[in-house]
Amino acid sequence: MLVQMAISRTREYGADAGGAEICGNPMWLARALEKLEQGSRQIDNDAAEANPATAHMFIINPLHAHSVDSLFSTHPKTANRVKKLREIAGIVGSPWG
Repeated sequence: MLVQMAISRTREYGADAGGAEICGNPMWLARALEKLEQGSRQIDNDAAEANPATAHMFIINPLHAHSVDSLFSTHPKTANRVKKLREIAGIVGSPWG
């Protein structure tokens, strides 16, 4: 189970890198992820909370109402995804890009 979750997180980073390449600007994707994360915190997704097995199908982890431990999360933290995208863009440490 832990290996499966680690693979899922690795795929998330790979998908982000591919998306950054397709759109041509990694910071556009980083900003979109930040907006999605902010929006997801404001809305409880009761259907996803009731069926956590579907969490891997979301762009942003929908399971926030019960604070799923990051060790068991299928999604890397959005901040970590944004950090990787900044690295791709060559903007390490910049809050705005």
